[in-house]
Amino acid sequence: SRREMLEVFPLFFLIAVPLSVHAGVFTSLMGALEEAVVFERTPKVSENAQAIPLLKAALHTDPNPAKGGGDINIDDYALIAEGQNNGVNNINTRTASGEISVYTVREGDTLSQIADMYSVSASTILWANDIARADLIQPGHTLVILPITGISHVVKKGDTVASIAKKYDGDVADILAYNQLASAEDISVGDTVVVPGGIVEAPAPAKSSSPARTSSGAVVVSGGGSSGFSHPLPGAVRTQGIHGYNGVDLAAPNGTPILAAAAGEVIVSKGSGWNGGYGNYIVVKHANGTQTLYSHMSANLVGVGARVGAGEAIGKVGSTGRSTGNHLHFEVRGATNPF
Repeated sequence: SRREMLEVFPLFFLIAVPLSVHAGVFTSLMGALEEAVVFERTPKVSENAQAIPLLKAALHTDPNPAKGGGDINIDDYALIAEGQNNGVNNINTRTASGEISVYTVREGDTLSQIADMYSVSASTILWANDIARADLIQPGHTLVILPITGISHVVKKGDTVASIAKKYDGDVADILAYNQLASAEDISVGDTVVVPGGIVEAPAPAKSSSPARTSSGAVVVSGGGSSGFSHPLPGAVRTQGIHGYNGVDLAAPNGTPILAAAAGEVIVSKGSGWNGGYGNYIVVKHANGTQTLYSHMSANLVGVGARVGAGEAIGKVGSTGRSTGNHLHFEVRGATNPF
């Protein structure tokens, strides 16, 4: 106790300190000891409460927790973390149905980490988000992750970017942007070049019962379709069948309203930029897990997070991005495209 310490202290002090020490020193030492004892017994909570938690050990089952976003379960339309018996999370990407994902960059993330999480290349992310270099991503940026489809081509003697694009029905600008090539001459024999949206051969035409056609032979599409989707552009002319990622092209005058093919939530709404060739585009996620994409629009009428009903106007026909005329490029991801 304090009293016992103070009673014992004079005897100890007389033994340890020469008698020639000035009395003033003894007084000051006694005062310091008393103050120290009082502080030990009754810490000033108001002055030290904020510092106390900093001295506690971190309560975390993992002694080396992840520093970036790799251990995060992003949301119900991007990633699923499946626990294993050994306690390790196996993060799977659901790209089999071609789902488009959205990821918000977190402190400590790198482009390669994010690409690994989604099992895509870093170029896929850069190309789809109009980002020139990996070091330009910053915490808070929202990245659209496209499960890119296309052809991987090994450059042979005599190949040029133009000849590769022609061979696979690709686009020179897309190839340069996706592969981060400074110019069309920046390829060498043995290089691997990805042709976004490239195809080896055109798919066989679908069998159908004599659809209505214009005088030029183009198919006129209208009304409802299978898979629970209503037509996004009734009365439009289908100028190209299934291509790219399960998409069709539907031509109509500039500014024609584009309708949501089914009720759902808007998860992507890009109102400017190249955006991987889509230009201005919108992606709607539906209750059954499917997604519909509407691109090349002249205007977006809804933003991310909006709830839309089937048949509701969400944008207007345009010719933005990789487009040669006013039309809607309409994709269905996770189901059959009925149009």
